[in-house]
Amino acid sequence: MVCEPPATRIAAVARRRCDDPRHMARTVFLTGAYGAVGAWVARACLERGDHVIVLRRDEVPDSPLVLDGTQDRCTVVHGDMLAAGLLERVLAEHAVDTVFHLAAHSVVGTAQRSPLSTFETNVRGTWVVMEACRLVEVPTVVVASSIMAYGDRGDRPYGEDDALHGRRVYDVSKAAADAIARSYWDGYGVRVAAARLANVYGGGDLNRSRLVPDVLAAVLAGQAPVIRSDGTPQRDFLYVEDAAAAYLAIADALERDDDVACGAAFNAGGEPHSVNEIVTTILRLAGSDLRPEILGTPLPDGTSDRLSLDSSRLRELTGWEPRVGLEEGLRRTLAWYRAHPSALDVSYTRAHGRSLQVGRDQAQEGDRRRPPRQAVHEARPGDHGRREGGRRRP
Repeated sequence: MVCEPPATRIAAVARRRCDDPRHMARTVFLTGAYGAVGAWVARACLERGDHVIVLRRDEVPDSPLVLDGTQDRCTVVHGDMLAAGLLERVLAEHAVDTVFHLAAHSVVGTAQRSPLSTFETNVRGTWVVMEACRLVEVPTVVVASSIMAYGDRGDRPYGEDDALHGRRVYDVSKAAADAIARSYWDGYGVRVAAARLANVYGGGDLNRSRLVPDVLAAVLAGQAPVIRSDGTPQRDFLYVEDAAAAYLAIADALERDDDVACGAAFNAGGEPHSVNEIVTTILRLAGSDLRPEILGTPLPDGTSDRLSLDSSRLRELTGWEPRVGLEEGLRRTLAWYRAHPSALDVSYTRAHGRSLQVGRDQAQEGDRRRPPRQAVHEARPGDHGRREGGRRRP
């Protein structure tokens, strides 16, 4: 627990460091730590002096947690979060203070094609985590939700009091997980909150169905990015270090004596940017004279061309706000992938052209399938289906 007043400690969290010598290290447990956002949350916790425990089902050498060396600074527990009794044992034996539950099927297209596995991981996984936290009496729990839990209205920024109108598999699974988690405050007094984040980008995102990593892969391979839409749809984009700071700010808010954050949901949105703006900025930062190919295909029926979040609740309670603008965020992201070229599998991009369409998440592919070599690679056992930012794709 941090001894500074709330405004001071939240500012320290947002800067991703704790300068207060009185800071008492927490013991933090993360699910989904091998995904892009989870890896940065783990790093942020380590940098403020916390002891971090991560759950690993199988070896995942392409995870940013591994590539950046963060795993070496964590305690690694091997197992499946759905295994009976595993979480209770880990939480009790390590005397965990804070749980960040980020493990999920996180690719919209994959979720739609695999509803049973998506509900098993996103919904059952959440109540398994929450029940373990209840039984062990974990003091603080933050559960990852999503902007997609609201559905796809898009006429104005979503606020936390708006109804969750998700209708597709992924949207419904995140809305259900959100509601299940928060019910544990009203029903059992578990100090839990849900984090509804916008489209997160940054180093370590291995989901090639998303806009930023796929455009970067094309550009670094010397290929012109191909955009299926007309490039004008806008989404909130949040840099991954700001996303990690939001999770930590929510956890700190749950520790307040007034209980104001308990059972609540918090939006953490970024700045709205169009697909064209994202692509042209990446090309400029990469020093590329390539020009994107814009196909102009209409968005899928029921898909809004504007999606954003109102983050005023989190800002007013904790002082959190995005600190990294688009250009700086994309510059850092580009530098990360240049330092870890294997993460984007550039050889695949060079050999197989790809096109993007902005759909239910940042950018959603159609039903094209990977070549046999890549399909075999994905078929091996691994964490890919149960972690935030997993690479699993059809």
